[in-house]
Order: sequence, then structure tokens, then C-alpha cells
Amino acid sequence: MSTKQVPWFERISYSLTDTASNLVFQVVTTYLLFYYTDSIGMSAAAVGTLFLIARVIDAFDSPFFGIMIDKTNTRWGKSRPWFLWLALPFSVIAVLTFSVPDISPSGQIVYAYVTYILLGILYAGINLPVTSILPSLSSDPQERTVIGTIRVLFAMVGTIAVTTFTLPIVHKLGQGNDAKGFTWTMIIFASIAFVLFINAFFNTKERVVSASSQKSLPVKEGMKAIKGNWPWAIMLFINFIFWVANIMKTQTTTYYFTYKIERPDLIPMVMGLNLVMILTLVIVPSLTKKLGKRNIMIFGLIVSIIGQLIMFMGDQASSITLLITGSVVVSLGGGFAGGLLFIMIVDTVDYGEWKTGVRAQGLLTASSSFGVKFGMGIGGALSAWMLGLSGYKAGAVQTASALRAIELNFIWIPIVCYVLAIIALLFYTLDKDESQMLADLKARNNIAL
Repeated sequence: MSTKQVPWFERISYSLTDTASNLVFQVVTTYLLFYYTDSIGMSAAAVGTLFLIARVIDAFDSPFFGIMIDKTNTRWGKSRPWFLWLALPFSVIAVLTFSVPDISPSGQIVYAYVTYILLGILYAGINLPVTSILPSLSSDPQERTVIGTIRVLFAMVGTIAVTTFTLPIVHKLGQGNDAKGFTWTMIIFASIAFVLFINAFFNTKERVVSASSQKSLPVKEGMKAIKGNWPWAIMLFINFIFWVANIMKTQTTTYYFTYKIERPDLIPMVMGLNLVMILTLVIVPSLTKKLGKRNIMIFGLIVSIIGQLIMFMGDQASSITLLITGSVVVSLGGGFAGGLLFIMIVDTVDYGEWKTGVRAQGLLTASSSFGVKFGMGIGGALSAWMLGLSGYKAGAVQTASALRAIELNFIWIPIVCYVLAIIALLFYTLDKDESQMLADLKARNNIAL
């Protein structure tokens, strides 16, 4: 067991993997629907079906990679080698996803299916190790919280880079051709992501081992860690519902400020306001130490709900000030809630080992990737279908029904999702058992080693 502080250089190298992920992931979640409908000319309904089918496939690829991580047994560890193996394929497919050729509409749909589904599979393969490696960096829960918080801070770097610079780069490099601009923008972001993943491979170390983690874990054995692991089941649901809310809101931000508020010039600034998450992220470790992870996440979700309601009031009052204020409040709440998602999932790895003696970190942390991607798929499909059914027309003056659909996506559905997450968290009790659990695991593994 390793309870020492992880060196700062390693903390940063690890955390930059989420910068890398977000340089691609945030472009996909924020702009891919807009790229497909407004830059390429695909129908919103067709794109919605694509998003759903891709996520059905993801129902299998995340557990698959989780199992593969548990079966991996190299001199570099279980999770770390996947950064090396998948960095290049992931970056290449990301560029191809935003390079739809000028062919027939049916050909473009087929191309979009192939590239987007491949991107989703490779994202699972390279992003899942970002979470599964965390319990191998340190066995100390407070150190994990610190590392996880730093990770989210660096994830914000990627998010802010995308939200602040994507459209300006698209317009600059596209020179009036947004489709071309998106391709060049993704070339830039994907190239940076490749370098950061390779850096993580060379500068991280899997130092926490147990009797079960030092061998290839059979699938049947790994499944034992799920049985009776209610904290894992709860976090799987919360991760899913959180990302449904996130994708439905993020994906329609461009539509909301372009057609509902009629201020597309505000889009980069509003998205850049995610930067204020840093203010709450930096105090998450100290707050959770005193109040517990569950309570802080509930508080963050409540703050986000309040922010959503302030944004609605700003819309009704035609007040840009209220809209901006609401965006800031939502981001502050998101710093509390989003910053703890992956950390709390990692805690369920210890819980599974405590209850069953099986440490299935790949399989259990696959829930984080599964939740993100399945939430993205359901949220993305719902928002696209709602736009299609409401009569949305790209570049046109929108009907009242289309504007209502945009508002539902941006304001109300996220609120419903946050409420459901709060209800689920009321049944999460792992915080109360954590001290005893860690003491038992330390004694058990010291004996085993």
C-alpha cells in the first residue's frame, strides 16, 4: 500500500491526460451536432439516431476495455500502457470525424457512422485508464482526492481551450468554410492530445499493488467485485444522469444563444465561464475531508439548480446580466459535483475489494466511461430528436416550438437530471464506512504481501 504524496511532476503528467481527453471530447460534445447539421447539412433527426446507435455500441466497449485492463499484466502496469497503445489511433480518428467529405448525403451519413463510432470506441479505450490508474497511484483517499481535483482542474484547461478558441480558430482557418475550419481545428487539438497521452505514459507509475492486482483477472472473478457493491451502482447511475444533463445543455448552447437569445457573440464568453469552476475545485479536498464527498456533491448539484433557474429568469427578463450570473453559479456548482464524480467511482474499487477480496479496478471504473458515453448518447440523441421534431431549420428564423425545444434542452432537462442525482446520493453511504474499510484493506494487504 502506498500512502505517500505522489510527486508533483507525476500529478501534473497524470492530470494532463484529462486535458488531452477534453481537447477532443469537448469539441465533440459542444460542436459535433452543430458541425453535422449546419456545416455539413445533415438532418438533426438522422444525427440523433447516429448518436443513439453509437452509444448502444458503447454499452459494450467500456466494459470490454475494463475487462482488458484487468487482464493486462505488463512491466508498465495494467492501465498505463493503454496511453501508449491508443494515443495515435485516437488522435487520427478524431481528425477524420471532423473531416466529412463532400459526397452524397447517404455517403456522408455512412462516413459519419464509421468515424464517430470508431472515435467512441477509442475514447473508451484511452480515457478509461485515466480513471482506472488512479487507485494505483496512491492508496490514501485524501491523496486521491487531491490528485482527482488536480485532474479536473487540468480537464478544465482543455475545456476552456476548446470553448474559448474553437470558433475563432474555425473562422480563421476556414476562411468562410466552417467545415474546413473544424477539420484544421481538430488537427491542432488532436496533435496536442497525442503528445499529452504519451507524456503520461512515460511519467506516471502504478505503485499500489495487492494480491489480486498483480495477476491477470478472469472476467468471472472480476464480476464478484460488483455483487453487493451498491456504492458502485449508485455512482454508475449518477455518472450517467449527470452526463445526460451535461451533453443536452452543452450541445444546445450554440443554438440557445444563436436563436433564443440572438446573441451568438456571447457563446465563447459563456462557455469560457467554466473557468470559475476552479474557484470551487481547489477547495474540494479540504471540504470533503470535513463534510464528506457525498454531502459536497449534493451541495454542488443544488447550487447548479439555482444557477439554471437564474438563467431562466434572465431569459424571461431579457437580461444578459442575469444570464451571465446564472452561468457563473452553474459553473461553481459544477466544480463541486463534477470534481467528485471520478473520485467517488474510484472509491468503489476499494469497497469491492473490501467486500469480496477482488480488486477489479478496470471493470469497476469502466462505469465512469460508460456513464459518460451512454449519457452523451442518450442526451445527444434526445436533444437532436427534440430539435428535429420541433421543426428546427439550420440558419433560419426558428418557430416557437423549436425555441421551446432549445429551452428545454438548455434549462429544464438539466434541472430534472440534477434532482434525480440528488435523490440517488441520499442512498450513498460509503463515506461512513471509509475509515474502517481502508484500515481492513491495509491490514489484509500487508499480510498478503
